[in-house]
Amino acid sequence: MNKLVFATNNKHKLHEVKEYLKDKYQILGLSDINCNDEIAETSQTLEGNASIKSHYIFEKFNINCFADDTGLEIEALNGAPGVYSARYAGEHHNFEANLQKVLKELKNENNRQAQFRTVISLILNGQEYYFEGIVKGEILREKRGTDGFGYDPIFIPKGFDESFAEMSLKQKNEISHRGRAVKKLVDFLKKGRRP
Repeated sequence: MNKLVFATNNKHKLHEVKEYLKDKYQILGLSDINCNDEIAETSQTLEGNASIKSHYIFEKFNINCFADDTGLEIEALNGAPGVYSARYAGEHHNFEANLQKVLKELKNENNRQAQFRTVISLILNGQEYYFEGIVKGEILREKRGTDGFGYDPIFIPKGFDESFAEMSLKQKNEISHRGRAVKKLVDFLKKGRRP
């Protein structure tokens, strides 16, 4: 089975992607290659941050890899939290604090339109490729559901009655931003561009 490193320490993300690719690839996380480095995400764009992470791993470990960056983009907040989604309420990456900050900022707002956007940077034999996944929806007024992570309990995808946190992982992967970006990645790799 082909091996690919997913440049993340986020166990939730790793689990989601492993589930999506389990029949096709052995996905390794950073801990599997003994990488404990804190890779600084210094770009102002999702594309830039994904690229920083994948380049870092490829150059240091000389292994095919991919990295992602994801942002929740809320219309009424001019696209915020966007690239700062993971640290919206501070540098400590506190999911609950981030979510509560969004709910507070949208408290008196009727426009709840939002989208999750994921960008994946894949480095395969030294070449870089990008894949994007978007899911549109809206922000709920209160949390619903206990599964998922991050903003999942307050995001309801368009055309559905359940928040991401109320869906099974299988359901979520079929429609999620990360699932859509990963599907493009898999389709690309299936066309003979195997690592």
